[in-house]
Amino acid sequence: MLKVLFVCIHNSARSQMAMTFLNDYGKKLFIAESAGLEKGTLNPYVIKSMAELGYDLSNNETNEVFDYFKQGRTYSFVVKVCDEMNEQRCPIFPGALHEEYWNLPDPAAFTGTEEEISTQVNQIRDEISKRVHAFIKIHEAFALSRKSY
Repeated sequence: MLKVLFVCIHNSARSQMAMTFLNDYGKKLFIAESAGLEKGTLNPYVIKSMAELGYDLSNNETNEVFDYFKQGRTYSFVVKVCDEMNEQRCPIFPGALHEEYWNLPDPAAFTGTEEEISTQVNQIRDEISKRVHAFIKIHEAFALSRKSY
């Protein structure tokens, strides 16, 4: 199994969704973790949005990427799901075979009525789901070739 780390700002939304999707869709080939540049609190709109698809994130913990770095964790892939301004703040994980950058807006910055915010979060959720499917399709052959190790 190939290890994948999804990183965003507070590990409260985008990285949590991406980790959840990859651990579900790619469970035979990939194992995903998520972390933030800073430890945050789970976004309640994200919890609700993911629950609509049958995923319970309400008990997920948020993690800090620099703790993983200090622990010497290694990953085959590091996927930064934060906005462009914060992408450069992520540490480099030695040994990572590949880094990807998915420029996605931060749901914590969404404004409007509850319904408008929920709609925006659902759009990000659906975009992340599509990108995770594409990630699996692109990297599936590599994961299969490494499965026996």
